[in-house]
Amino acid sequence: MSNKKNIIAVIGGRDAEPGLLAEARKVGELLANAGVLVITGGMGGIMEATSRGAQEAGGLTIGILPGDNTNEANPYISVPVATGMGIARNVIIARTADALIAVGGQYGTLSEIAHALQLGKPVAGIGTWDIEGVEVVKDAEEAVRVVLKKILESVKSEKPIFLLVPGDIVMGIGMGKKRILDK
Repeated sequence: MSNKKNIIAVIGGRDAEPGLLAEARKVGELLANAGVLVITGGMGGIMEATSRGAQEAGGLTIGILPGDNTNEANPYISVPVATGMGIARNVIIARTADALIAVGGQYGTLSEIAHALQLGKPVAGIGTWDIEGVEVVKDAEEAVRVVLKKILESVKSEKPIFLLVPGDIVMGIGMGKKRILDK
């Protein structure tokens, strides 16, 4: 049995309205409570709000930074990764994540969405680009449910799966309780 944790990327812009920042923070909190690793671009705005929510909930946050200095990361990044690649880091984020949640965003977010979709990764979106392949959702709870369900559906295992999932019952897994799902 693998000890690998699922990795969910939360993508979005450095400039965002307060409502989207609140949703991003909630997404980070819910993902941390679900026991997944949270990866972002490591900078401000949506990335910082998500990282803050995750870290405040006891989660591990990874920031894939555009520059070559780990000190550029927002204060809620547990593991900063300095790439020196600028926006080319978007490919690393999309490739590393098992699924992505887009919150708002501009062209950088669009590029991450495009890379993720090309790689066959599930993408849920809150107030972001409404394009084919992105599952548009209304809030943080729905976004987290959607991506965790898609990850769960992709698991090919004969053994029981233990996973903590926030929200309504999803494929035999209940809110705030660990249950077994036999695949």
